[in-house]
Amino acid sequence: MTLSIDEIQAPIASEMKNFEKKFRESMRTNVMLLDQIMKYIIHRKGKQIRPMFVFLSAGTIGEIAEPTYRGATLIELVHTASLVHDDVVDESNYRRGFFSVNALWKNKIAVLVGDFLLTKGLDLSIKHQDFNLMAIVNNAVKEMSEGELLQIEKARRLDITEDIYFEVIRQKTASLIASCCAVGAASTGATEAIIEKARLLGEKIGMAFQIKDDLFDFGTDEIGKPTGIDIKEKKMTLPLIYALNKSSWLEKRRIINLIKNESDKPAKVQEVIAYVKSSGGIEYTEKVMHKFVDEANEILDDFKDTPFRTSLKNLIRFTIERKK
Repeated sequence: MTLSIDEIQAPIASEMKNFEKKFRESMRTNVMLLDQIMKYIIHRKGKQIRPMFVFLSAGTIGEIAEPTYRGATLIELVHTASLVHDDVVDESNYRRGFFSVNALWKNKIAVLVGDFLLTKGLDLSIKHQDFNLMAIVNNAVKEMSEGELLQIEKARRLDITEDIYFEVIRQKTASLIASCCAVGAASTGATEAIIEKARLLGEKIGMAFQIKDDLFDFGTDEIGKPTGIDIKEKKMTLPLIYALNKSSWLEKRRIINLIKNESDKPAKVQEVIAYVKSSGGIEYTEKVMHKFVDEANEILDDFKDTPFRTSLKNLIRFTIERKK
């Protein structure tokens, strides 16, 4: 049975409560419009899985301290900024069932809000001279941007191979979760070798996390976005890549033509989904996802058995068993 987020959070419950307070303080501003938007963003916050990775990694590797709180705040500020900017790029009007910032305040303000959040994170790190934490997160932001651009470039030609797909999701999603675990380790004063081990742990988790997201597109769960949206947006995900690789030249051309020219028609999107399912794309993708989880747990098993490590294992399990 999958544990709830509250159960997983148990060893760091007080830390997460303190973090909430510190995070709210970090977003304060004297500009009335900006303060109004910050309050709106805080009100619609999700499960805060990324800060949990920071605290559980820190607890697994060493002692949770003030730098851990600052590291978690930095991560969450950067992550929130990336979501605000993503909604502008994707022209999305909703985020987790709420109106997006750009839907309520338009694109110009949304871009400036994202910039403000990023600079707030930088300011926090500079003020406390957390340059090691800032370097880890800065690298993640660079990789996230590169991953998005690589995906856009390849989507135009629909020529993504498995290797390119893995590189896209490593940069786009896994890099931030990798930085969560690395920041958690670094905040305890861990060695470079341990920080790198934690980063690799987070990368494996992030790969599994994104693959789970991609699987939602072919399911029927209520997940906050319509089934088949990746196909409509001409995003080549692993189930589809696998199905196309198994196809004859003629069949491959037919499916690519549907995606290129008819992905605005719901019936054609459902046809692609049915094709992927019948080709074994879902089973193959689930197998790959579990491989990344197994590799993550293997790394985690090298650390001392504590309640923090147990919760981190349960959080990994939660990321691939979640319903949205």
